[in-house]
Amino acid sequence: MASDKQANKQIIGILGRKVGMTQVFDEAGVVVPVTVIQAGPCHVLQVRTPETDGYSAVQVGYLDKPRRLASRSERGHVAKLDSKRSKSRSAAGVELPAKADCEPKRFVREFRGQTGEMAVGSEVNVSAFEGIERIDVIGTSKGRGFSGAMKRHNFKGQRATHGVKKCHRAMGGTGCSAYPSRLFKGIKMPGQYGNARCTVRNQKLVSIDAENNLLVIRGAVPGPNGGFVIVQKTNKLK
Repeated sequence: MASDKQANKQIIGILGRKVGMTQVFDEAGVVVPVTVIQAGPCHVLQVRTPETDGYSAVQVGYLDKPRRLASRSERGHVAKLDSKRSKSRSAAGVELPAKADCEPKRFVREFRGQTGEMAVGSEVNVSAFEGIERIDVIGTSKGRGFSGAMKRHNFKGQRATHGVKKCHRAMGGTGCSAYPSRLFKGIKMPGQYGNARCTVRNQKLVSIDAENNLLVIRGAVPGPNGGFVIVQKTNKLK
């Protein structure tokens, strides 16, 4: 089993939660708006290999989930549970997959790429990002419910005078003529706004607080305070 230090060298990304926004001052005394993310420590739950799964990836989990709230499958995913099936497979000489031997996790995701020497059961923390300047952050944006076209798509709206009567925020006509006599897919119309997976790319990593498991990132990050996020090294830079 690889050590935690070796795992940090090979890690591709980390999971965490958005704490909130604040501001810091750089060396020149210029104020910088930043987002604080509490990332890790994360346990490596599975290691995917081309021989067994057809691709290379690392599955990590973040934030312990109480056992009373976890299903048996969630508990069996991280620790060995005695069952008839496992006993019969062991008796038949089938090698059972390694378990992380930790608590069930609330947030589980995979990072595709070269796994290196990472092993099941090792931990990943923010020290893995030492020396990394740019990162990508993935989160779920705030849900704003069913919204109109002006709010959802930034439409201008109609005029407030000269014949416009009680439809100033309406999106206007959308239909075609007798041919094709239908709407095309992708027309911008009112509907669900927000609550979607969003990625902010090539963000600057301002600082790392390894003692408190914090990442300080320049700019905004999608999602509410307390929302789960995925942080990984950007591929925008060579």
